[in-house]
Amino acid sequence: MEKKETTGKIAAIIDKAKALYDYCTDGVWADTRNTPWVRFVKIINLSVRSFFDKGLQNQSMALTYSTVLSIVPAFALLVAIGRGFGLQDLLQNAIYNFLPSQHRGIETALSFVDSYLSSASSGVFVGVGLIVLLWTVISLLSQIEDVFNSIWGVTQGRAFYQKVTDYIAICLMIPVLMICSSGVSIFMSNVVQDNIHLAFLTDGVNILLELAPLVLSWLAMSLAFFLIPNCKVQFKYAAISGAICAIGFQILQLLFINGQIYVSKYNAIYGSFAFLPLMLVWLQLSWLLMLAGCMVAYSMQNVFTYNMMGDTRKLSVREWHNIALIVMAVAARRFEGGEKPLSAQQIAVKYYLPVKLVVRVADLLRSGGMLYDVKFQGSETGISPAMETGSLTVGEFLRRFDGIGGKDSIPGFAMNFAALRHRLTPLYQKAYEDFDTLLLKDLPLN
Repeated sequence: MEKKETTGKIAAIIDKAKALYDYCTDGVWADTRNTPWVRFVKIINLSVRSFFDKGLQNQSMALTYSTVLSIVPAFALLVAIGRGFGLQDLLQNAIYNFLPSQHRGIETALSFVDSYLSSASSGVFVGVGLIVLLWTVISLLSQIEDVFNSIWGVTQGRAFYQKVTDYIAICLMIPVLMICSSGVSIFMSNVVQDNIHLAFLTDGVNILLELAPLVLSWLAMSLAFFLIPNCKVQFKYAAISGAICAIGFQILQLLFINGQIYVSKYNAIYGSFAFLPLMLVWLQLSWLLMLAGCMVAYSMQNVFTYNMMGDTRKLSVREWHNIALIVMAVAARRFEGGEKPLSAQQIAVKYYLPVKLVVRVADLLRSGGMLYDVKFQGSETGISPAMETGSLTVGEFLRRFDGIGGKDSIPGFAMNFAALRHRLTPLYQKAYEDFDTLLLKDLPLN
């Protein structure tokens, strides 16, 4: 009897554990409650999904390739700015301290930097070399912005002029901040060591100096998550995800430091070349961590717009029509009422729709000339009708929506299936006649 009761309790525990697992992996996305527990589970779920997302992995590999191509020009720019301030050695020490796991790789890159700067600092190649150097770094930053924008569902990046000015400002700020960080660290260390009355602060200062790379990583990643996407990001979410990524980045540094020591110890021949493949792996994991952190910031700010995590290819045509009708009806109603236009993300939040689907539908409506962007002060934008909506019916809208895209994009289709098109075209035109009496702006949305 006791054995049966024990078996029943174990089975009940297993069933509860399975039910909890099913809820945390899939069921939570159908839970509309705005509670801390539901929000926490959704954020953890989305963070894990994003880290193992094949799309993010492919993007991290692409960024790794671009980084390898840009690493010498980027370091050359940093060193050149450091030389301009007369603080080249201080800047190089800051780079070594910030990336302790890549000492050999940095040393090799800096040797190329010296030859690069010496060859580009004389003759007619001065201006050309500077332009190539800046263009390489700007191209890398532009690619990073494109990836971040894709995570945030932003389809329009910064204008070219804005990219150039913003990225040059970033390129100038990074070495200055690194020099200031290293200088403050040296100043604090010297003041405490030289002053007998402050000797009791030595341990505390040493701890702060040990935490300096972590704080610098947190600041850099938080600003990246906050500034790089071409949309409004709440700083608190950027700071939280930046802190998580900074801790993960420091753990990654420790793992690779130990890994390099292990390889050098047990394989002296391979260890002399180990920095290159290890650096590539480290770069990809670092970028994957950064992209996952960007996704975490996005999920924390928009977590309740992820009420559907399924494959969009499984959506029926009717579901696409419903989302398109809601987006266009909201835009039309606010326009007719003289209200401020909402962005696609705001519509998704307000009506509890999957944000990626709303953004995708809004893009389709823009391409079809039915919506256009309205820009406000700062980076805030909204969507407004690009056509007359006072008499626009649901039927007419659906006909136009179905016609977005190329009409003859399949080679030879019009000729090979002329009879089929002749037969079906009138039926397509009549398909939505029953909706020609319902105005789009009168759709019930509540």
